[in-house]
Amino acid sequence: MEIYEASSVLSSFKTISLEEMKGIKLMNRIDTKFVTTTGKLRRLLSLAASDYFVQQINDKRISAYSTVYFDTPDYNMFYVHQTGHANRQKLRFRTYTDSDLQFMEVKTKNNHGRTKKKRIRVTDMDLNDDEKLQFLSQYLKYDTSILNPALQTKFDRITLVNQNKTERLTIDTNITFNNIVHQKQNHLQNLVVIELKRDGLSPSPVLSMLRQLRIFPHGFSKYCMGQMLTNNELRINRFKQKMREVEKILKS
Repeated sequence: MEIYEASSVLSSFKTISLEEMKGIKLMNRIDTKFVTTTGKLRRLLSLAASDYFVQQINDKRISAYSTVYFDTPDYNMFYVHQTGHANRQKLRFRTYTDSDLQFMEVKTKNNHGRTKKKRIRVTDMDLNDDEKLQFLSQYLKYDTSILNPALQTKFDRITLVNQNKTERLTIDTNITFNNIVHQKQNHLQNLVVIELKRDGLSPSPVLSMLRQLRIFPHGFSKYCMGQMLTNNELRINRFKQKMREVEKILKS
């Protein structure tokens, strides 16, 4: 979906500010992902307008994001995710382009299906300064001396919040992958990744809307998908089915 098209649909939403969003962090949460196309997204936004606020930053309702993921030389974080191991981790630097903020984040998914995110604000991606090392020693199980930038993702994000402020819905479009090691790029122009983030199993208005549009839960890791599409050296046997499912969704 082009930005001007989404902006037109989002004009009917009530807004919520970045300051108001601070009370809805959901740092220890259950995440459910859905994958669809830009055509169905227009219909979903129309259905959701009366039940959700849209986050607005500096008069913008669609925000640009850039994320750099780190990994080991043998791509351990990628392979741990592919094999489905619990307690898997990712290290990333996320830049909120419109608000000029950057954070270093450690995401951990435990064996109960909950995602915990820890982060600190930073101004660069150097892992060797004392503040970052202290933070990483507390939350990351990897040896930081062998971690290097592996993949950059760029995308446009719409963030919705339900009226009870018990959940966030992030909608990512215009996703581009840049492989930092292999200097290869891939752009998923018509793909949309939706993520429902809520603390526990609070009632969610969007679930019935998604069912109505036949948009079903579908695992999707931007890091893993980006690596698969830009790195021919990886073994991706367990991810081949996910690749076929994404291709099928794009053709629907």
